[in-house]
Amino acid sequence: MTQAINNEQLMIDEFKKLSSNQQQEVIDFIQFLQYKSQNNAKEIQPISAYEVAQQWAGCIDSGLGDLSTNKAYLEGFGKE
Repeated sequence: MTQAINNEQLMIDEFKKLSSNQQQEVIDFIQFLQYKSQNNAKEIQPISAYEVAQQWAGCIDSGLGDLSTNKAYLEGFGKE
């Protein structure tokens, strides 16, 4: 506990020695660290590309049908 108080007092003393612009930079950095730790605390669940695009699945009707079963459409694919 004494070490924490000593560190706190040291930071306050050093902070007071800085210019107002430098003090603002320190404050901004502290806020950044707080923001970063809040975001790291949240669990990020990975999602698939399908889950991202699911709302648009099937929204375009090209008239081609399922290309995996339309053998005529795939005829000559990959040949030069």
